[in-house]
Amino acid sequence: MSEKKLFLLDGMALIYRSFFAFSNNHRYNSKGLNTSAMFGFTLTLLDVLQKEKPSHIAVVFDTDKPTERHEIFPEYKAQRESMPEDLSISIPYIFKIIEAFNIPVITLDGYEADDIIGTLAWEASEKGFETYMMTPDKDFAQLVRPNVFIYKPARQGNGAEVLDVAKVLEKWEVKNPLQVIDILALWGDAVDNIPGIPGIGEKTAKKLIAIYDSVENLIANAADLKGAQKEKVIAFAEQGLLSKKLATIITNVPVSFDEKALVLDPPNKELIEDVFKELEFRTLLQKVFNQSAPVVAHQQSAQGDLFAPASASGSNNLPMEEVDLPVVFSSYDPDIQSYKLIDKENKAELIKLVDTLLASPEFCFDTETTSIDAHDAEIIGIALSSKKNEGYYVNLLHEDKALFLSILKPLFSCNAVKIAQNLKYDLLVLQHAGIELMPPFYDTMLAHYLLEPDKRHKMDELARNFLKYDPIAIETLIGKKGKDQLNMANIEPNKVAIYAAEDADITLQLYHVFKPLIKEQSLEKVLFEIELPLVPVLAQMERNGVKLDIDFLSQYSHELAAFISELEKDIISLAGVKFNIASPKQLGEVLFDKLKLMDKPKKTKTGQYQTNEEVLQKLANSHEIVGKILDYRELQKLKSTYVDALPMLVSAKTGRVHTSFNQAVAATGRLSSNNPNLQNIPIRTEKGRHIRKAFVASSDSHVLVSADYSQIELRVIASVSKDKSMMEAFIQNLDIHTSTAAKVFNVPYDEVTREMRSKAKMVNFGIIYGISAFGLSERLGIPRKEAKEIIDAYFLKFPGIKSYMDNTIEEAKQNGYVKTLLGRRRYVPDITSANQTVRGFAERNAINAPIQGAAADMIKLAMIKVQNKLKELNLKTILTLQVHDELLLDVPLDELEIVTDLVKEEMQHAMVLEVPVVVEAGFGKNWLQAH
Repeated sequence: MSEKKLFLLDGMALIYRSFFAFSNNHRYNSKGLNTSAMFGFTLTLLDVLQKEKPSHIAVVFDTDKPTERHEIFPEYKAQRESMPEDLSISIPYIFKIIEAFNIPVITLDGYEADDIIGTLAWEASEKGFETYMMTPDKDFAQLVRPNVFIYKPARQGNGAEVLDVAKVLEKWEVKNPLQVIDILALWGDAVDNIPGIPGIGEKTAKKLIAIYDSVENLIANAADLKGAQKEKVIAFAEQGLLSKKLATIITNVPVSFDEKALVLDPPNKELIEDVFKELEFRTLLQKVFNQSAPVVAHQQSAQGDLFAPASASGSNNLPMEEVDLPVVFSSYDPDIQSYKLIDKENKAELIKLVDTLLASPEFCFDTETTSIDAHDAEIIGIALSSKKNEGYYVNLLHEDKALFLSILKPLFSCNAVKIAQNLKYDLLVLQHAGIELMPPFYDTMLAHYLLEPDKRHKMDELARNFLKYDPIAIETLIGKKGKDQLNMANIEPNKVAIYAAEDADITLQLYHVFKPLIKEQSLEKVLFEIELPLVPVLAQMERNGVKLDIDFLSQYSHELAAFISELEKDIISLAGVKFNIASPKQLGEVLFDKLKLMDKPKKTKTGQYQTNEEVLQKLANSHEIVGKILDYRELQKLKSTYVDALPMLVSAKTGRVHTSFNQAVAATGRLSSNNPNLQNIPIRTEKGRHIRKAFVASSDSHVLVSADYSQIELRVIASVSKDKSMMEAFIQNLDIHTSTAAKVFNVPYDEVTREMRSKAKMVNFGIIYGISAFGLSERLGIPRKEAKEIIDAYFLKFPGIKSYMDNTIEEAKQNGYVKTLLGRRRYVPDITSANQTVRGFAERNAINAPIQGAAADMIKLAMIKVQNKLKELNLKTILTLQVHDELLLDVPLDELEIVTDLVKEEMQHAMVLEVPVVVEAGFGKNWLQAH
């Protein structure tokens, strides 16, 4: 072992990890300060110092300055949620702790911690150091080489994991650690918003790199690929190369490895005593200086053992009286739990079980299948439970499968409450197996979504957080993701039985936890009248799908390519020099060095000019070239993201696109969708709207009907605020923006100009999102003083709106949440923050959440009512899509009149407001015509 042992800690990754380890059992000192992140980080640090005994050490952090990655791809990490306030407050304390341990901190503007660590690690290894990059981040695998290792901190009872070259090659199935970059480039990264190539996941990326060695070589040989994969690699080649650049950790950062500066010195006892006293870490002080401290035996915890492995005695040798975490069972215990397999020879036992469950008031079920895609999954078994710690797994992988399903079938139409976690998936699987699931039913995922809309709703996490139980991980049965991962159909039924029956048992227990909480928080109406009845509606819509005109998309792709080519010629001509328009560096040089469009253009830390959309929008009126560059970027995005990508998502079985509707994602209550994400189908530009022409009716004898709520959020705010002026405008069926302009600018209604109306429209929509005078001035291109005068006049003329906003903020401060008309909650914990920016964001959320939430509730109710009416009248019309405030239906021509009237009627009366609800409906052979 080398005496020169360097540890480089990925500071922010370890802080986040420490904070969220205590996410449901946060630690607070007597002053109410959340000390979870500080405590967890300190435990992590102590574990390394005392077990690994590094000779040199540093903690590396990002700064808030943009990097080269942000310059070449403005959306890089753009989707990341803002840091929780309790965590942001923790960071200065953690810096104090690091300082007290005499550990250097390294940062450099313009570079991420990954880049700094990579540069220092490689340089240190060349100087004879054994270097350990301490991080939970998978991306660091690309940096591993002789004497450079990844050190993954201990968690969940397992010791720290050290990855050397051999382990990286095995884990990633590559010949060289640098090929990890190529896998990440194809796979993408949702956390960092690296797009990758659509349709290529981890498993496929590994296979392709094993064959072609690199992204570049894969693209060069794309002709060798087949079918959709070939088309996607060709269509998204540039995106793949961009993703590789984003995923590559820089190893030539301008930092030097100063061996003397990184020597591990003894901790500063006085500073440690000061910060630990403030944080009230009493026994940790004894541990730092190796003083005796009482160790309290404590059963393994899902979070408490995050930082060190449990010892043989059951204690993890940490001062657990400090941790104060709940007891967690970590595995199946046959002395407590009874999980039984019902196989092909147990037909009589199955009949007896079904009879028992038919007499029960409720039972839980869970399907085991061959795929996570419900539309492709084959059912291989069903787990059932009606009592805590009891469960049965009915294996269906045998020749009597049809008989066993017929015995089980009555269960799913009986009067008992049928409970599941992610009910829509199981419902679809049962439908494919010829079984209809009838109400009453209950979904623990949706119940938790209403209770904690901003949290995650996976069963394993719910079990740990609410039941203090750590369920069996699926990986223990089928292995980790990769080429060697098994299918559930390949596992011995007796092993599947314990896993599946446990899931049913745990879900049943979660039901008994959530049911009274739903009642206590007055969420029964939202759950039982909206979310649960919506499940079969969404399932049916997913099965229906929508037809795509592939020929149109192919033709439009060529048209866009021609437009893009013409724009390229125009841009080059206007620039007077040939350059790569897609290169931010070359573009910046043309705009600012050659054309001099700005006196003092901003630069990135790498010295390049900033050329993101925000910069270009401000320059749009300064030169013709800027507008053409913006058009060029828009058309490139339309072509790659939609026109070329949508045909890849057409099902080979049905010839339709089957989007997946996400019911428990958006905290506002809105639905989202993926594969494809239809909520983002462009609508603002003519060429963007043209994409809707590809969504067509199912046959020549059908049309698409589009029904859209008119200005629903403004009608909701008029209703909840009871502002007389706004209500009057809607009751009299006036144009709301013209009416607003007349009042704000103090002119008669029929003398409102187009410019006045435009300004009023911006205020109407912006006010409920907390638009400021600065924001309004930026959007309208007017002086800030004029923008402030408009907002002041608005509140003067619409005092009910101002009262609503003030009262809602006050309500949120008192309760910690706001509610929709039907009781859906949105929690706003930062509403009392001392940080003005954080508090302002929470206030805007509080004002907007009841509005968006009510609109979400309304269209969900409308979907339920429309589907029920179609079924009641035995019509052949089907619901196909829901996007924002719009429903899209595929309608036989002979049902057009009745369906148009029916949809408008049900949508308008889905939820009663204080003002009229208006629905606009149209029809056509494609979505564009209908809308």
